Amino acid sequence: MSSNYEAVLFDLDGTLLDTALDLGKATNHVLSLYNRGPISDDTARMYASDGMRALLKSGIPEEEQAQYDFEKMRLEFLPYYHEHIADRTCYFDGTAELINALKKNGIPYAVVTSKPDHLACRVLGKFKELSDIGVIVGCDTLPVSKPNPEPLLYACRKLNVEPKNCLYVGDHIRDIEAGHNADMKTALALWGYIRDKEHPEVFGADFVAKDFRELAGIIGISL
Repeated sequence: MSSNYEAVLFDLDGTLLDTALDLGKATNHVLSLYNRGPISDDTARMYASDGMRALLKSGIPEEEQAQYDFEKMRLEFLPYYHEHIADRTCYFDGTAELINALKKNGIPYAVVTSKPDHLACRVLGKFKELSDIGVIVGCDTLPVSKPNPEPLLYACRKLNVEPKNCLYVGDHIRDIEAGHNADMKTALALWGYIRDKEHPEVFGADFVAKDFRELAGIIGISL
């Protein structure tokens, strides 16, 4: 079976790795410093793809948020999360198998994430199949981040491939918009952090995959 794409680019949180519980744990650590109660695991999953600030805000009623310095809270979040980045983070079912299949078929791949670069590198380094990813583009690698297309285009330049021949896989509408802005085909990862009230069909993805086996079929490889 020949591949349909020269390269595959992935989002990280909610796409390659299930990071929500450690993000929630770090959120609850910071909230405890302000005598706030913890958010639930379900809430952590709901906001995990939206970044640290959204996670922190999820634990504080909207009418009280003006009282808080969320930039200060973000800076309190970072060192705790750095130390506990893979306590409960794990592969989604099929992550390792797909990465191994890409390697077997000689298809290059990269990660383009909304996570800061140093945290993305740290968490990926904790997992054998992901520890040797050569191209990792974080939210602070460039002056702009998703849905701006430049992080994806930058990854393509690093891989020496044309964007139009690439597939970008993510679980957030921001990922789909970034992929289209970069003239790539896109696949929506239904196993990710898609909220119950969201309607994936309006995200506009070229493909929708319920699991990694379906994604492999979209790429044109077998697991």
